[in-house]
This record gives sequence, C-alpha cells and structure tokens, in this order.
Amino acid sequence: MTPSPAAFVEVDVTFRALDAGSSVDRWLPGLFAAAWPSYLAWFLSEGEAARPSYAESAGQLRWHMPELAGTYDALVEAVGGGDLQARFLSHWCPPPLATACSLGVWPGGPNMLVRNYDYPLQQCDTTVLASAWQGPRVLAMSDCLWGAVDGVNEHGLAVAIAFGGRRVVGPGFGIGLVVRYLLEVARSVAEAIEILSRLPVSMAYNVGLVDRLGHGAIIAVAPDKPAVVTPSLTAGNRQGPTEWPEHAAMCATVEREEALGVAIADPQTTAAGLVAMFLRAPVWRDPATTPWGTVYTAAYDADWGTLDLLWPNDSWRLSVHDVVEGSRVRRSWAAVPDVVWPVEGDPSTMPVPVGW
Repeated sequence: MTPSPAAFVEVDVTFRALDAGSSVDRWLPGLFAAAWPSYLAWFLSEGEAARPSYAESAGQLRWHMPELAGTYDALVEAVGGGDLQARFLSHWCPPPLATACSLGVWPGGPNMLVRNYDYPLQQCDTTVLASAWQGPRVLAMSDCLWGAVDGVNEHGLAVAIAFGGRRVVGPGFGIGLVVRYLLEVARSVAEAIEILSRLPVSMAYNVGLVDRLGHGAIIAVAPDKPAVVTPSLTAGNRQGPTEWPEHAAMCATVEREEALGVAIADPQTTAAGLVAMFLRAPVWRDPATTPWGTVYTAAYDADWGTLDLLWPNDSWRLSVHDVVEGSRVRRSWAAVPDVVWPVEGDPSTMPVPVGW
C-alpha cells in the first residue's frame, strides 16, 4: 500500500553552517535554547525515572571519554547548568530511536565516505557545525547539539553512521556522542576501530570510516556484542540477517544494500559513480513518497577535508580548513504527523523522537 499524496506537505528547510571555533559559547547556547523544548520532550518520553542520574551520566562520560570532560562541563554551564540539561548532554542511555540511512566507503584514491541520511525531515538538526574544542578542527552534521551523525576532522578521518536494524537496547552512549568522540580524538581508521571496540553504545549501528592514509572500514557496533569489522564497504540497516523485518521493509534496506553491493563490486565503478548511486533510487528515497525520505547526501573527501552536501538538483561544498558559515534553503516534502499510515510506512511504530 502506497501512502496518499495528501500524507505529505511541501516545506522549506534551512541547512545552516556555523563555526563555533574553540568556544562552546558561540552559537551553541542559542541553538540549545531553541531546541530544548523538543529535546526535553524526547528525553522524558519514557518518564524521567527511565533516564540515568546526573552522577551516573557525567561519571560514565568522564570514565569512557575523559578527553571530552572539559568541553562537556563548559557546555553544561553555557546552556544553564541544570540537572536535566546535564543528563541530556551526556548522551548516556538516551531514549531509543531508529533511522534508515546508507553508507559507502571508498578508500584509496580518492579516500571518500558517502552516506544518505534518511529520517523524518522535521526531526533533523540540519546544522553543519565546525569547531576546535580539543585543538584539531572538526566539521560535522550536528545531532542533539554537540553530537554528530557524520563528519570529518583535520587529520583526514571521516565518520558516518547507519542504524543497524536491531531492536536491542542496552547501557551505553547515544551514537551521536560516539561519532563526536571519534572525530575529536582519533587520527586514523585504526585508532577509531580501537575506540569503538571499547566504548559502550546504547543501540546497534554500522559505522563507516575512511582516512587519508587509504584505509576504510565499516564497523558493526551494538550493546550486546563486541564491535566487528564487517567484510563489506557498504551498509544499510542490518547487521547480517534481517532481525527487524518491519523496519527493513519500511526503509527498503535490502534493496539499497543490494544496489550498493553491486556497484562497489563492479570494477567499472568510480568514486564519482558511487556518489551518483546515492542520488538515485533505490538508495535515494523520495521524501514525497515515504516518511523516512533522504534528507541529504554527504560525500566526505578525507584527503582534502571537505564535505559536499548533495541533493539531486543542488550541492554545497564546505571544508574543515575554512571558516564555515552560510545557509541553504531547500524546498522539500515532510510527512503529516497525524495521518494514518500503512503498516510498512507508519512512523508511529518506530521509536523516534516526536516533534524534534
């Protein structure tokens, strides 16, 4: 059953690029104030008692990510220093959520990482944030203020994620802060793999990595099993056999995985050809036909430290080495929240933050 066209509305969405430099006081307090009501509604969606205390949340961050402790403390103070804000910003044991997304790793001339971000449009931060909080520059698509869903650092390491398609939830960090940590402290794929092997994560994810040394990998992480380097350089939303068939059907992960697998195995495929795959069906998912359409394609060149934000009819290049600022207004489609969806495309069956 296909959703009715009346289930979608045209909207303008603004993609913005902001440069925080070495301070958390620039841009972030204003961004947080605007988003906090929605962040809080999601954070408390299972009740406050379901979220760990400040002592546990901050303690876990200091233990597992000590390099981020100073930035975390400064950020909590910058946004008001409240208990709930501090617990939220720790990213420790957040409420579960699911996404779609696709990954492609192209190591060795050029060293590229490509991903599609497939998610309800109204729930995306759509902010590219540049920063230098630990010294090295980082350019990333932000998530929950200081987390990241994809990014690159000045050392030439690019990171991106795709949901692993499993319902398992456990004690660990939200993947956004894990990506942030990798970009802040790792210089290579090898260092990133070592970090992923020891960090606890709250849900299952596929993590794409590439560096300017010519190394690339996709790592499967989960709260119930050790991190594993997968044999593939592409990924959708599974970690082996399908474990959540409703989610797999809704986001067409098998079709996307098969298309990318064929492309990456074809000796005629080039890096540009792989990027082009992400801009057409079945990898690109039309936001006018599905509640989890493609919001953007991100193509990271680890050699040059650039991010190309791509759409079928537009592009925007940013660099980790430049001052990052500006905006792009995109006309797109968004799902109407109160429409009754067919089972295979019903966003209410997925554990996602509402109204974000």
